[in-house]
Amino acid sequence: MTSADLVQRLGIPSGPLFFPVTAYGADGSVDLDTYRAHVRQGVVAGAAAVFACCGTGEFHALTPEEFEACVRAAVEETAGRVPVVAGAGYGTALAVRYARLAEAAGADGLLAMPPYLVVAGQEGLLRHYREMAAATALPVIVYQRDNAVFTPETVVGLARTEGIIGLKDGLGDLDLMQRIVSAVRTEVPGDFLYFNGLPTAEQTQLSYLAIGVNLYSSAVFCFAPEIALAFHRALIDGDRVTVDRLLDGFYRPFVELRARGRGYAVSLVKAGVRMRGLDVGEVRPPLHEPGEDHVKQLAEIIERGYALLEEAQ
Repeated sequence: MTSADLVQRLGIPSGPLFFPVTAYGADGSVDLDTYRAHVRQGVVAGAAAVFACCGTGEFHALTPEEFEACVRAAVEETAGRVPVVAGAGYGTALAVRYARLAEAAGADGLLAMPPYLVVAGQEGLLRHYREMAAATALPVIVYQRDNAVFTPETVVGLARTEGIIGLKDGLGDLDLMQRIVSAVRTEVPGDFLYFNGLPTAEQTQLSYLAIGVNLYSSAVFCFAPEIALAFHRALIDGDRVTVDRLLDGFYRPFVELRARGRGYAVSLVKAGVRMRGLDVGEVRPPLHEPGEDHVKQLAEIIERGYALLEEAQ
């Protein structure tokens, strides 16, 4: 898939962007059969794209061999119905290796995770992502968060780089994002994509929409696709009544619960998937499972979310 093709398919999504969890068996190894079922269910439910082995998919915990197997499985299960974007990261040499593994597995694009450990200057960051983009024919979306925070000038440089098609923001600095959007619009007119990549992005998506960021990741889609779809449709339709109802009754309580444990942006999502009937296993260390009381609260929040959908009918 060319950069132009991926931009076109992601630019006006027909549904939420799906970031599947990675399934593990009882012995802790990757369970490809369950992972395939998870991806398949998401595509059937209405995902607009599959972002395999990214943050929610525990990219940090996978060996290169496991990574390639999961990306290949996602590609096979989607069967071209929606694009598959794979994570890639660590230092430049490893990031290039993961990018090439993703390409070999049939992925349509890459989500470039932040470099490992170091806090680099803008010149080094720009070189890092340019080398990633040059390593394969896959279009690249750069993920801004943690130790990879960019000035507007650097994002202009990224936008001018062949193969880099977008920026996903996991930082949450709306002033910076507004300046980035403005700078790229001024200096590099065209179809550069922007994504809200904050955990439980629905909670902040109204604010991101106001500055022109209309794409967002949805971890909730992993375990409550009907709720995620209803929210997505309401955003597109400008249905603030439904948006506010779901924010107040489901998303805010979920975000408040998520904030009660480190790593809950992944482990709480996995607990939700298991709760809905698919045994995807536990998270790998250094992440940890949510406590029993938090799992009980999660069940109540999910139940309340589905009740809100019924009330709206």
